[in-house]
Amino acid sequence: MLTPAQYQLSTVHGELREHSGLSGHMEKQQQMKAALQRCIDRHKDELHSLSLDIWSRPELAGNETHAHDRLVRFFSQDQTWTVESHYKLPTAFRASWGAVGCGEGEQPGLNVGFLCEYDALPGIGHACGHNLIAEVGAAAALGLKAALENQTELPEPVKITVLGTPAEEDIGGKIQLIKAGAFADIDLVFMAHPAQQDASFLPCVAIVEVSVKYHGKASHASAYPWEGVNALDAAVLAYNNLSALRQQLKPEWRLHGIIKHGGEKPNIIPAYSELEFYLRTPLVKDLCDLKAKTEACFRAAAVATGCQVEIIYPTDGYDSILPNATLANLYENNGKALGIQFPEQPANFSGSTDFGNVSFIVPGIHPFFYICTDAFNHTEEYTEAAGAEKAQLYTLRTAKALAMTAVDVVCCPVLLRQVREDFRLAKLKQEK
Repeated sequence: MLTPAQYQLSTVHGELREHSGLSGHMEKQQQMKAALQRCIDRHKDELHSLSLDIWSRPELAGNETHAHDRLVRFFSQDQTWTVESHYKLPTAFRASWGAVGCGEGEQPGLNVGFLCEYDALPGIGHACGHNLIAEVGAAAALGLKAALENQTELPEPVKITVLGTPAEEDIGGKIQLIKAGAFADIDLVFMAHPAQQDASFLPCVAIVEVSVKYHGKASHASAYPWEGVNALDAAVLAYNNLSALRQQLKPEWRLHGIIKHGGEKPNIIPAYSELEFYLRTPLVKDLCDLKAKTEACFRAAAVATGCQVEIIYPTDGYDSILPNATLANLYENNGKALGIQFPEQPANFSGSTDFGNVSFIVPGIHPFFYICTDAFNHTEEYTEAAGAEKAQLYTLRTAKALAMTAVDVVCCPVLLRQVREDFRLAKLKQEK
């Protein structure tokens, strides 16, 4: 039995068969896919060097100056790319190529975007493999460029844009770039993230960070305790309130956090305490419910202890990733042709990414790929794996599958319409 997405693709192929020259159309796509694979293989040493250079000098979110400069140099060495350094953010960049497949004077009709991440984690470096994300984005863009060069009869003119998107691990660089208009002219977006297995889609969840500050009154804890208002008690009560709340949360909802500040000395009643929590839900709309429940817990602790409370959301929340069945099935088909295996995906996956926010404004895909390790992300073992040479086969294979998927869509208006329809329906489902 076909899945709905597979049925859609079979319908697409049925529509194509109604047109004359189908075999020529398919042969042309295969030639383009072969060209992009050869291109990526030809540049594999440069791409590995790029990735390893970023990996060996890990930089925290917003401070990725070396990675930024390295990627800018990588694209600038080919003068057919138009490269903008420090693009809208200090460590973001933009590289553009094209348009092709159009007559003289025509404007690009379809702008295909590839995203590069390159920030690291405190203390453990590239434990999430963002150096490999940068490599995949660069390799896929080079591959698609090779596939499109000298093409004069595309359904509509095509342009390629590579965006360097910093600070995913902290402030959400993609969200800042969205606000600055960096995605305004992009029609499709592609990115891939290293993980423990290959998957065309994993249901990343929406997340928001909340900072809670309690203000009390200091006093000598032994001589005059009745004069104090204990802010640490408020923090502990709030923490326990949230622990009790977990019993009434939906199974896929998550809340987790720490007490960041609890006082100065044991003999001084703490006048100030602070907590930091992350709240996660599969649907963006559910975050409103979870925020209301947690805020009640925070305020109750303030009332019980007599403290004043500040509840602050210091950064923009990350949205869940919208699925796109057509792109996912195309990616799987191309991946399987390259030898990628796609085991059954886990029922629940509680990771979060600012790509989710991008997926709400531009149709796109964010597959995950295996890098020859069973270690989990955000561990020292994964840092080592992200810099290992054996990860290269899987990284470049993923880049090829992404670029091949882009070829399918830019060559077939029927598929492009279906991708956009999937995007529209996925947004409607989130809003219900």
